[in-house]
Amino acid sequence: MEQIILNILERLRRGETVDDQVLVKLIHAEARREGADKRMLAKRRLLPFYQRVKREDSERWSAWNVTPGLEQRLMQVLRMKPRRTASGVATITVITKPWPCSGDCLFCPNDLRMPKSYLHAEPACARAEQNCFDPYLQVSARLTALTQMGHATDKIELIVLGGTWSDYPREYQIWFVTELFRALNDNAVAGVAANPMLADPGATTRERAAELLEQTDPHEVPQAVLDRRTRYRELGISTNAEALEQKVAPYQQRIDDMSDTDATYNRCVAKLYGKNSPWGRAAEFQVGTLEELECQQRINETATHRVVGLVIETRPDAVTPQALTLIRRLGATKIQMGVQSLNQHILDLNERGIRPERIAQSFDLLRIFGFKIHAHAMANLLGATPEQDKLDYVRLVSEAAFQPDEIKLYPCALIEGARLCAKYEDGSWRPYTEDELLDVLADDVLATPAFTRISRMIRDFSSGDIKVGNKKPNLRQLVEQRLGQDQVAARRVEEIRYREIAGREVTLDELHLDVVSYETANTSERFLQWVDDENRIAGFLRLSLPSQEYVRKHSAELPVHLGEAMIREVHVYGKVAHLHAAGNGAQHMGLGRRLIERACEMAREAGYARVNVISAIGTREYYRTQGFVDNGLYQTREL
Repeated sequence: MEQIILNILERLRRGETVDDQVLVKLIHAEARREGADKRMLAKRRLLPFYQRVKREDSERWSAWNVTPGLEQRLMQVLRMKPRRTASGVATITVITKPWPCSGDCLFCPNDLRMPKSYLHAEPACARAEQNCFDPYLQVSARLTALTQMGHATDKIELIVLGGTWSDYPREYQIWFVTELFRALNDNAVAGVAANPMLADPGATTRERAAELLEQTDPHEVPQAVLDRRTRYRELGISTNAEALEQKVAPYQQRIDDMSDTDATYNRCVAKLYGKNSPWGRAAEFQVGTLEELECQQRINETATHRVVGLVIETRPDAVTPQALTLIRRLGATKIQMGVQSLNQHILDLNERGIRPERIAQSFDLLRIFGFKIHAHAMANLLGATPEQDKLDYVRLVSEAAFQPDEIKLYPCALIEGARLCAKYEDGSWRPYTEDELLDVLADDVLATPAFTRISRMIRDFSSGDIKVGNKKPNLRQLVEQRLGQDQVAARRVEEIRYREIAGREVTLDELHLDVVSYETANTSERFLQWVDDENRIAGFLRLSLPSQEYVRKHSAELPVHLGEAMIREVHVYGKVAHLHAAGNGAQHMGLGRRLIERACEMAREAGYARVNVISAIGTREYYRTQGFVDNGLYQTREL
């Protein structure tokens, strides 16, 4: 592998471009020269090898004469999956443990190994199960993978999934988030020898993960990780896939057969994970205090891995001032929320148990609290038609009562064990054809305003788990290809992700500040965006100017006061750069500072006396340099 690294460095010194195609040729050439299996020299092995030499064999590494600038270009060659951090942050998704759900939607999967609506084969879910759903272990595993793939991990967005967050006990919620921060503060990164990417090339993902879990060398695996694994093992909590499947099989079969009305997800989960189970004993230590949480948060303000965003998932009917106050104390900045549909008839048919008026109320509360709102919307639910879906989506993104900042837009898929299976079998529900689905999604993209980002168009279900429905993982690409067939339509796309500069270089003189204004039910919104002449977006800010009448009417239950505006999000695109490091990306041009200054000017011009910002824990230090001071749940700047 050393010769491949040396060959790459030689080409980079000559100013040549080394892309994936060139890298593959270098690997194949070296494999032929050594008579080795080219899989043993694969790209995923090169970076861990380089990192190990740099850390453990300084004399050898020095002989390579790698300057900081050269190393930066080498990392661009060796980095795995560069898109992971192209939006400006490194994302870590974690899953809460299986728990009874307050809802029972017709389309929802009932995998007893997972929280409601999730499947054990989904990548994040598989990682969670292998780590006993422990937040510390999950963060450690993901932080290790990102580091060993060459990504900067200074700025982390934590995404906590698992159904309805507020269904879990309050003490568990606090403990879970505390341990997320603790893992980042501890820099719980395993060594190269514990890298599952270096396992036998023929091994499955689960086999690689199992190999990592068997590592017991404290020089390679953080002691806190080893201690936690031991504790769960002593409780009798297994991470073996076969054992886990056998444990739930009798209960799962009764649910999947749908012949036993007593075999509900909640009842089965209560038996499998209740007080008398190993999970019940684990629950005795899975409790936290706000004092310990706040201690870990203070450490994270200046930690190596700072939390610049914390996302919590819940249901609209669980959004209350009391729930949001706790969620905000945890450090959350964004809420994912399953809307699915705004059509009362469709909601009733799919047994969502909610009314559009309650969904609208949740939007009001989330916005006035300052949260970014990430709504889930589903096409092809029971009773829906393509035309109805298009109209419903337009209502979601344009009516003053709704207008989310971000959307997961995906089609309903039929999963074994979901009660929708009976509707498919009796012919009352069918999946859209591919052409129907692409038509709906393409129209939805065109209807999406400039201030909204469609984060994804599929769930991470494996094709083997989907009985019928879309099985193509590149659904978004197919939608964009359809839009691209009509250049006029393609130029009309305003949706944020479609316009992101991502990792592309941009200069300040290419950009201008554009302001999109829109009205919601209880705020006036200003979306400030840095765009170039092609309308590509390099950064943005969300400014809310709350209705003073709304604040006055609900003052007893709100953490904000009259005369206060709110910055709900500041985001600058470009590859993640290390904190305080120089670079050429959009994140190093002062674009965020200029957005903040203009937002403060606009708030003052509109008659507001102060601006709050819903800062993440890891961005508090930054906002202090911008004139903000700590003030309860927010940071505040006098105008």
